[in-house]
Amino acid sequence: MSAKAKKSAASNAPGQRGLFLDMLATERNASKNTLDAYARDLDDYAEFLAGKKSDFSRADTQAIRDYLSALKRRELAAASVARKLSAIRQLHRFLYTEGLRGDDPSAVLEGPRRGRPLPKIMTVAEVSKLLAAAHDAAAETGETKGDAARRLRALRLAALLELLYASGLRISELIALPASAARTKSDAIIVRGKGNKERLVPIGDAAKRAMKAYLDVSLENAKAPPSRWLFPSFGTSGHVTRQHVARELKALAASAGISPAKISPHVLRHAFASHLLANGADLRVVQALLGHADISTTQIYTHVLDERLKNMVRDLHPLSEK
Repeated sequence: MSAKAKKSAASNAPGQRGLFLDMLATERNASKNTLDAYARDLDDYAEFLAGKKSDFSRADTQAIRDYLSALKRRELAAASVARKLSAIRQLHRFLYTEGLRGDDPSAVLEGPRRGRPLPKIMTVAEVSKLLAAAHDAAAETGETKGDAARRLRALRLAALLELLYASGLRISELIALPASAARTKSDAIIVRGKGNKERLVPIGDAAKRAMKAYLDVSLENAKAPPSRWLFPSFGTSGHVTRQHVARELKALAASAGISPAKISPHVLRHAFASHLLANGADLRVVQALLGHADISTTQIYTHVLDERLKNMVRDLHPLSEK
């Protein structure tokens, strides 16, 4: 289907899609990224229904099954299919509860079975090597006169990396930190996370020093009024993007002799959680630090706990073999 036809398929779907997205935004405080993801999934569903001369109001259970079969033929991952089905279920449940449909055709459907993969993590040695590379680059640029922009970028990357590993923030939370976060004398910062919920996240001295060093040089070289963001950019958002941070981290990893494929902002979040648990942190504490609403989300890290418990039994039980 052409791009024009796709647009037509989406625009011809009843305004129910818009009402549903408005509900997510107002009642659930869904972020822009979440709303965009739902919109893409529902547009894909609407396009399929349009090809069957149907729409959200007339789709039955078989139509949804046909759509899931089409997704399978497209060889989408089980996680992607499950996400799309979740969007469809929520849409039809909304239409039913709002009286816009007399039934919910998705209620009897089961999603694809999928295993929960273990999170990718880095070793403490790898994180230390990455941090050392970032600080070395910042120190080298500091010795080079006349290249203020390059020095500022190096200091920014060091601050981003220190904060990622020190706090376990989502990258979306990190890039949207206000400039005031670097000026606090407190050992913690207030973070606004998913659902617009705030939480207090402790940070260490290394992260505080990296933020201050970056902000001091940023203010020295400012050619405009100070930005409200800690990591400003000239883009539409006003702050540096997730994609830009990911690219810089991969480039830093390559320079440090670490495979770029192993590095991403989310991998550093996983490393933060896994390393805390491996050193004795409570799972509920890690849940609070990560901003997980449900403990089941944090339980992807229990493989670390399992290993720690085995070691404790081996080392501490009086009848264990020495």
